[in-house]
Amino acid sequence: MYWKQSYYLKDHFRSSLWLVPLIAIPFALVATRLLHHLDAWLGWRFLDFGASAAEAMLNTIITATMSFVVFTFGSLLVALQVASGQLTPRIIATILVRNNVVRYTTGLFIFTLLFAVSARNTMQGDVFQLVIFVAACLGILCFAAFLFLIDYAARLLRPISIVSHVGEAGIAVIDSVYPDPNLGPTQPNSDRFNLGKPARTIEHRGTSEIVLAANVNELVAEAEGSGGVIEFVPQVGDFIATDEPLFNLYGGAASLDEGRLKSTVAFGPERTLEQDPTFAFRIIVDIALKALSPAINDPTTAVIAIDQLHRLLRKAGNKNLRTDEILDKTGKLVVIFRTPNWRDFVHLAFTEIRHCGAQNMQIARRLRAMIENLVQTLPGNRHPALQKELQLLDRAVEEHFRYPEDLALARVGDAQGLGGASGIQKTQ
Repeated sequence: MYWKQSYYLKDHFRSSLWLVPLIAIPFALVATRLLHHLDAWLGWRFLDFGASAAEAMLNTIITATMSFVVFTFGSLLVALQVASGQLTPRIIATILVRNNVVRYTTGLFIFTLLFAVSARNTMQGDVFQLVIFVAACLGILCFAAFLFLIDYAARLLRPISIVSHVGEAGIAVIDSVYPDPNLGPTQPNSDRFNLGKPARTIEHRGTSEIVLAANVNELVAEAEGSGGVIEFVPQVGDFIATDEPLFNLYGGAASLDEGRLKSTVAFGPERTLEQDPTFAFRIIVDIALKALSPAINDPTTAVIAIDQLHRLLRKAGNKNLRTDEILDKTGKLVVIFRTPNWRDFVHLAFTEIRHCGAQNMQIARRLRAMIENLVQTLPGNRHPALQKELQLLDRAVEEHFRYPEDLALARVGDAQGLGGASGIQKTQ
């Protein structure tokens, strides 16, 4: 049970914007009292504030930090609406709400606000110089953090920043799910194992949800201890309804405890990036599709998204996208755990963008440049799927570009996606 509870706790902490500001409240109250005792012991007289000056400064800090908090949350709500409308709603939970800069900056504002309020309430004629000095430093720090936050938020909400953050998260999850390098083609092992009908099936109970993550190491340990085979039926990122199969158990695994097996799986209302590499592709593809929609018509943003898909495909292509079968040290099958393969990544990256953007010269040329570059840089076992996508792209541009000159230009890759590398020799 520990892994599942730990996963939910960490996920809740990462996705809760209010948690850091809430923790700042008791810290501020404790810090104020500690500094009062320290001030009395040190007899500090660095600033030598009078009572009226100290109270005026504390009032100013209280007013400023309250304004900062209101402005920050008000701006965040507007930013969420704009970003989700112009890019994709999926970035709210994955990027904006989990952003540590926003969370800890807001925590600083709350800490300073409560510190100043507590300092003013305990200032009954006596001015504690150390407390006032710390309050002044916190006030200056809040002004600097507020100005930084405005600049940071403006940069964060640019399409390039959003897709770059998703790309970085996608790289991390690919490295986590596929830690081994690509050593050549891997063939499915399914034909080697004739498992037959499962001895027992464990169904999902409770609310219909998304599979967020699974503790594969624990499943392997359970299977090895039982001498049987555990099949995890859904894939991470799948929606599983009530009473649908969750585990198929073969051989000695049929005797395993149902509660223990279910404790290795985490569920939630929406997909996350922790163990779901295709979700990063999905978010970036959604941004590209929104940019290509007639309502927005922003192909350059779609090109920025394709740049990140290019990056993710290269990372996935250089990894050993292992088969679904997990073997023990003796080569015996112990767990069947499905993960995306190379064709899954390629289809997700190309199909919808090609359908929506092949009629756009900018998109058609950027897709071609991506395919040509990946064919040149990835191992040979990745080429067939890419060559198939190139053939489909050729057929799509032939359908959309009727003039021979346009068709010839559409067949020249453009890595910039901005009209460069036309392939036409420049005249003097």
